[in-house]
Amino acid sequence: MAQNGKSDKKKAAEDRLEALQVNLVDAQIWAQSAGKRICIVFEGRDAAGKDGAIKRITEHLAVRQTQVVALPKPSDREKTQWWFQRYTPHLPAAGEWTLFNRSWYNRAGVEKVMGFSTPEEQARFIKDVPQFESMLIHDDIILIKLWLDISRDEQKKRLDERRADPLKRLKVSPLDAVAQGKWADYSAARDEMLKASHTKHAPWTCIKTDDKTAARENIIRHILSMIDECQYTNPVPKPDPDIVFSFDAVTKGKRSLNP
Repeated sequence: MAQNGKSDKKKAAEDRLEALQVNLVDAQIWAQSAGKRICIVFEGRDAAGKDGAIKRITEHLAVRQTQVVALPKPSDREKTQWWFQRYTPHLPAAGEWTLFNRSWYNRAGVEKVMGFSTPEEQARFIKDVPQFESMLIHDDIILIKLWLDISRDEQKKRLDERRADPLKRLKVSPLDAVAQGKWADYSAARDEMLKASHTKHAPWTCIKTDDKTAARENIIRHILSMIDECQYTNPVPKPDPDIVFSFDAVTKGKRSLNP
């Protein structure tokens, strides 16, 4: 047993995470010195682990150069705007990191499943999003898109834990009640969204998240590997291919997402 009653396995995981977080600090220092802009999009079903992953990433980053964006539902005025308009003010400036905890892809996910937007609006989004992201890339923004994939049983377990834990009351959403009932609808919307928006310039990376600890560690590994111009203090192991894989592997039938 490790000290303080922690298992050797847990202590080893904490040590690996700390080493990766040191590298994240390296990456932010590099971004500041080089004037780079980092934009990370976190998408996935309810309880897929977006909050926990973002917390581990930002834990030791500079507050002034790091923003986490989790927008509420659009206001009546915002509903009349160009869809991307409410997101563009949050894009990073030089040296900054922006992490979107759900993003413009809401239109292709929850809005589609719940009927919060029209089929015409959804079709326009699917057509426009590759062009929008192409503009971001051409303006030298480093865009990293992550789909966090969770199994139906694990989602139910986590949603039940949320409702039972008074400290997690702020995480409980009215949409939680339909997450399981509309599982198939969300799967269909996910598949359509990923196929339409997985492009050469802005690809999707899929993360298996049933094991929270492994998912968080591998998300950070992937992010660091995408910022490959930085010189890191610690070695950056390649992500585990059983946990992290390109959506290309799904389209080619080599990997699968939870049905």
